[in-house]
Amino acid sequence: MCGRYASSKEPAQLVEEFGVTEKPKVALAPDYNVAPTKKVYAVLDRVREGELARLLADVNWGLVPSWAKDRSIGSRMINARLESAASKPSFRVAWAKRRALLPADGYYEWYSPPDGPTNARGKPVKQPYFIHRADGASLAMAGLYEIWRDPAVPDPDDAGAWLWTATVLTTSATDQMGTIHDRMPIHVARDHWAAWLDPGFDGDPGSLLDPAATARDLVAYPVSTLVNAVRNNGPELLAPLVAG
Repeated sequence: MCGRYASSKEPAQLVEEFGVTEKPKVALAPDYNVAPTKKVYAVLDRVREGELARLLADVNWGLVPSWAKDRSIGSRMINARLESAASKPSFRVAWAKRRALLPADGYYEWYSPPDGPTNARGKPVKQPYFIHRADGASLAMAGLYEIWRDPAVPDPDDAGAWLWTATVLTTSATDQMGTIHDRMPIHVARDHWAAWLDPGFDGDPGSLLDPAATARDLVAYPVSTLVNAVRNNGPELLAPLVAG
């Protein structure tokens, strides 16, 4: 799964990197410890006056389906399994028409060595790892997004009447990533960004994703357990753990 990640690039950097044509209305602060339900950036293609425009939108991490009675379901929808996204009621419409890229510096995962240390209660101590692209480019995590109408806001023209949310697609981890966790977020190769984001794409979106290539592009290293607490948030969380 993907339950924490880092996204620290300035909006201007993401606009250039992802070819955004419609700049974000909200500037989010760098976040080195993104947790579920937080505001994050998502790259989306939307039709504007008959033409596709590429947006850098701020959305809540945790998808709220359009049919949901309230937004609380979003905290349980931070990930969507690639294997079932096309058929699961919560995700199938977004899979067909509302796909996104969620830019990340990388993501965190926790690993417990079979013969590793235990805490005072005898439970294995989990070591966090930071996983990122070897070339330093943003991890363009494959995602889905939805726009939920809040029934508590009577005026549809009120900005608060519409909640934009997103989820990260995950797949079975391969190669060395599988030794840390059995699931991983899948990223979209640059040459497939346009097709993945195009709401009119008439092929199989799954054909645009390559889990094996995702794993080959990634490297991992252990980091401090400071990342375990959401209140900790700074570049020091990305520093490699020094053995000693």
